[in-house]
Amino acid sequence: MKNLKHYWLFILGILLIGCGTPKPKGDAGAIALFNGKNLKGWTQHGEEKWYVKKGELICESGPNAEYGYLSTDEYYDDFELSLEFKQEANGNSGVFFRSTVDGTKVSGWQVEVAPPGMHTGGIYESYGRGWLIQPTAEKENALKMGEWNTLKIRAKGASISTWLNGVGMVTINDQKIGEGKGSIALQIHDGGGIKVHWRNIVLKKI
Repeated sequence: MKNLKHYWLFILGILLIGCGTPKPKGDAGAIALFNGKNLKGWTQHGEEKWYVKKGELICESGPNAEYGYLSTDEYYDDFELSLEFKQEANGNSGVFFRSTVDGTKVSGWQVEVAPPGMHTGGIYESYGRGWLIQPTAEKENALKMGEWNTLKIRAKGASISTWLNGVGMVTINDQKIGEGKGSIALQIHDGGGIKVHWRNIVLKKI
């Protein structure tokens, strides 16, 4: 009886340890970058609003209506990233990868999140070459403004591909991107009147 008690205590301990880090169901190699409760694991840049409400991460323009960023504390090189976003009002935002932020100046590459017709899923290099690739006109219709959208980004060396709601948006091979190092970062654009909801931010290293 004593040995049986020790056995069940051991099993309980293993289960409690396993519950310490949230992992998405169905994929043991995936990392939940957003825990649905707070901004643990992220750093805020700028004075725009970032907060958690009802399990969603929300960014919103502040009184200064400037650029704002929320970057992961960890760097990620090669990965597959999946997330959901829902835009309110203007909805001009983006997902940066292999990027660094100094104040509110970001260096790196952005997968665009923007209102209809403004190239969501395209890739932009901030403070550099500008637009590198935009989706074709017919693919712009993949965006569902005001509804939940699923964005997927695959970065492997110099090759970057994006999908929006299951539609392949762009693929690019770029040596400079391949040499980049940095965080995943969410953006809120300047200009004011912007509010975007995020959830299910899941990354898998490749």
